[in-house]
Order: sequence, then C-alpha cells, then structure tokens
Amino acid sequence: MGFASKELLINVLFVLLPLFFVQMFYLIKYTHQSKRLKNWMVAIFPVISLVLCMLFPAPLMDGFVMDFRRIPLVLGVLYGGPWFGLLLLALILVIRFFQGGDGFVITSIMYPLFTVILIYLSKSYHMMSVKKRLLVVGLVLPASEAVLLFMITQLCPIKIPGTIQLQLILLNMTAVFIAMVIWEIIRQNFELMQKVAKAEKLEVVSHLAASMSHEVRNPLTVTKGFMQLLYEDLPKDKQKDYLDLAIRELDRSVEIINDYLMFARPSVEKMEKIDIRLETQNSLNIMTPHANMHGITIVSVIPPAPIYVMGKTSQFEQCLVNIIKNAIEAMLDGGEIKVTIQSDRSTVSLMIEDSGEGMTMEQINRLGEPYFTTKSKGTGLGMMVSYSIIQGMNGEMTVKSVKGKGSCFTITLPIYYERENS
Repeated sequence: MGFASKELLINVLFVLLPLFFVQMFYLIKYTHQSKRLKNWMVAIFPVISLVLCMLFPAPLMDGFVMDFRRIPLVLGVLYGGPWFGLLLLALILVIRFFQGGDGFVITSIMYPLFTVILIYLSKSYHMMSVKKRLLVVGLVLPASEAVLLFMITQLCPIKIPGTIQLQLILLNMTAVFIAMVIWEIIRQNFELMQKVAKAEKLEVVSHLAASMSHEVRNPLTVTKGFMQLLYEDLPKDKQKDYLDLAIRELDRSVEIINDYLMFARPSVEKMEKIDIRLETQNSLNIMTPHANMHGITIVSVIPPAPIYVMGKTSQFEQCLVNIIKNAIEAMLDGGEIKVTIQSDRSTVSLMIEDSGEGMTMEQINRLGEPYFTTKSKGTGLGMMVSYSIIQGMNGEMTVKSVKGKGSCFTITLPIYYERENS
C-alpha cells in the first residue's frame, strides 16, 4: 500500500490544488474589479480536478486502480447545483468509457445513482450550517465508497483486503473534509471582502453627504442673514454691500457643489489634443493677479516648442489653478512659486514648486482624500479633483515636501504624437 498511498496522495493534490486557483481567481476579481472574470468561470476548476484524478489514478493491485473523482463531483453538485452536477457526471462517463475495462459497467450504475442523491441533497444544502454540511458529506462520501468497493468485489474477480478498503474510506473522508474546509474559508472570505467593499462605499457616501451639507450650509446661512438685514431701513450703499456679499456667498456654494460633482464624475470625457505649455501659461495668467495680491512672484520655465497631451482644456486648467491656489495660500509671508516644464521622448513633467509651510509625510500620504485639507478653511475637494483629473489623463501626480521649507507638485503625463498618414 506504500506506493499506492503516494499515488493517492497525488490525487489528493489534484483535488486541493484547484481550490487555491479559486482563491486566486476571487482575489484578482476583487482587487482589480475585473468584469471579464465571470462567476461561472469557477466551474473550470472542479472540471480540471476531476479530469486529472481520472487520468492519473492510483494502481492498488493488478487490474485495479482507484482515484478521487467523487470529491470534485460531490463539491460540484452541492455547491454548483444540479446542472453542473450533470455536466460532471457526463464527463466522468465519457472519460471512463474511453478508458475501457470492466469498471465502466460499475461506473455507469454507481455514479448516476450517486449524482441523483447529491442533487436531492443540494436543494437544502445551502441552507445548512457548516457543521451540518460537513456531517452530510462525511456520511455520503464514505457510504458511496463502501458501496463502490462492495460492487467491485462482487462484480469483478478482485479481492480487496479489508485494511486497504478502510484506508481508502479514511483517505477519502480526510481529503473531502480538507477540501470542504478550504472551500468554506474561500467562500466566506470572498463574501467578507464584498461586505467590506460595500461598507467602504457607504462610509464614503455618508462622509461626503455630511461634509457637503456642512460646507454648503455656511454660505447659505450667511446669505440668509444678509437677506434678513435688507428688511431693515438701511442706506442704499449698505444694502448694495449686503447684496454683493450675499451673491458672493451663493457663488461659493455653487463652487462647492461643482467640486463635489467633479469628484462624482472625475473622468475626462471627449479627450482632445492640448498644448501643455499654452494651458499652463493660461493658468499662470489667471493666478498671477491673485499671487501679486499676496506678495508672491510666479516664475516660469517653459520650453518654446509645443508639447501635446490628451485631456480636456477646462479640467486641466482647473487642476493647475487648484494647485497654484494652494501654493499661494501656503505662503503666508510671500515668496516665489516656480513652474517648470521638462520633457523626454515619451513623457512631459510639469513641476509647481513653492516655498511655503510644507507638509509632513503623513499629510502627503493623505492628499487627495475626501475632506482632508491642511488649510483652516477648505473642503479638501480641490486636491481630490486634481488627482482625479490627472488620473483621467493617464498621468501621475507626485508630491515632495519638507516641513517649513515648501512643497513641489510634479505632474507627469504621456506625450501625444499624431500618427503620420502613410
């Protein structure tokens, strides 16, 4: 039985190995959110296990071989359902027919009856607890093994010693218990990952709702106060000032809502060819007056030749304005902002460097998170939107910063080359 045990242990490996591939399948599907990986593809692994077990059986004695094909059949019917069970049964009969020998008659009698019993059990199997599932399989599989061995000894001129029969039954039970435990762990882990993903999405939605209601309530409250003051007998110049302030606060509410909408739909639609030099210069022209008001000088180093990338002009300008605005607000005592564009054959890098407060590594790692900001007043949505825009342009944004010395934001984008007509 020593050699036979080695062969049977290889069959056990054929039973267990596909389960690890199932685990990898679910992990890839979850981590990459791949829509190409369908749930029905899991059925491939029991089929592989069954085929390997039948193609590489264990020789026990002259004219008699044994394998563990019943284990993938049991798991396939109980977890995959009746139709999948019938598919596995047909596969067993076809392979066994081509293998030939007297055992085909036993297989054609034993396995259809065994499959019918499993299909009957599968109707209530999913409603059972894990303990009851183990108990059901722990009774059905050894019973089928005992019946099979009895049929072999009665219908074939083969006498199998009782010790070998007992070892086969125990080895079948051990293998199926291990396979079931692994499968239950895989199934529960995948269900847990799905619940965690849903919980994370709900948490983000709840935080966004709370943050948005808080941020929009402030300017609306101010606007309401100014509107109430207009009922009083005030000079016209005061009324005009209050109206201007109320309109300004309403505009701020619109900006906050637009930032949230931008976060909800960050992807760049209808990509177009844009000159990164030109759009950078336009953004600098917009922000230069704001920088001058705070005693800040903007210095730019921009190459003369056009450099094209794919994106959307308005969104890319919004991204640059957000970053430059943050740089200005980080420089309380004035200073200089340096904007540099460098390129190689495949990518272009846009660096925005300030000499402001700087950030810690912990703050850098949290940049782009919802409602995280280093400013006393802000929602954190500007940086979140900026990261989303660059990502939508197939680019990357990295940050280097030293606390008290300043920060450098580097945007790296793939250069767009027009194809020449041949």
